Amino acid sequence: MPEASHGKAPKVIAIANQKGGVGKTTTTINLGTALAAIGKQVIILDLDPQGNASTGLGVPPVDRKITTYDVLVGEQPLERALVDTLVPGLSLAPSDPDLSGAELELASAPRRSYRMRHAIDRLRKRLSDAGHQCDYVLIDCPPSLNLLTVNALTSADSVLVPLQCEFFALEGLSQLMRTIELVRTNLNPKLAVQGIVLTMFDARNNLSGQVEADVREHFGTQVYKTLIPRNVRVSEAPSFGKPVLLYDFKCTGSQAYISLAKEIVQQEKRQHIEFVKVLA
Repeated sequence: MPEASHGKAPKVIAIANQKGGVGKTTTTINLGTALAAIGKQVIILDLDPQGNASTGLGVPPVDRKITTYDVLVGEQPLERALVDTLVPGLSLAPSDPDLSGAELELASAPRRSYRMRHAIDRLRKRLSDAGHQCDYVLIDCPPSLNLLTVNALTSADSVLVPLQCEFFALEGLSQLMRTIELVRTNLNPKLAVQGIVLTMFDARNNLSGQVEADVREHFGTQVYKTLIPRNVRVSEAPSFGKPVLLYDFKCTGSQAYISLAKEIVQQEKRQHIEFVKVLA
């Protein structure tokens, strides 16, 4: 990572939804790539035992020497797990199937819900001491509300929720919001909802438009303006071990993730200005 000024800690965002197939991993790797493409320094933590974020960023199992499993069980510091990706400015802490056993191994461990938070805090300090800057840490969560997801939510400043434009979308979202509130109450008071991003949007399908309308009615400005379209190039890219922005930069999926990255950066700037006004 390049040298930068001291002081600004990275924003830690958990990408979470206990429902599978909503685009969590796709959003994690492509949002991370898009943020890197607009000049941000990004780390992705693959906290899903399936390791799809690692595969989608072109890191094969043989190259995952140290993983988030090793970090969670306390055998390795987070910085030793980080590997470079094909994307300049984007590093990855990979995952492997061993991670699925972490919940049982940590069953009686003290402060087991804080394992990843402590690892990230130590990484922040080491980066700062070395004069390096990281702008965002994105955590790809598994499709369940287990100890891995709780560790991610306890570590995070905020939660980004990918929501598929389909019939049962709001039903699953209410359960996740209850979990976020429980974590906020018991483990991480600072946890906020970063926003909801609608994925797999099909403008030709009336259902997509109805889901969008319903979600915006319920959650208002918490829903990003950017819609991630259902796009074949986005689906193809992982089989080539590439984010869609490297696979086909000009496709609608790539441009949507660039738009989402810009929207998130602008959101951070607005929140900073509001914070400064409060202090003044």
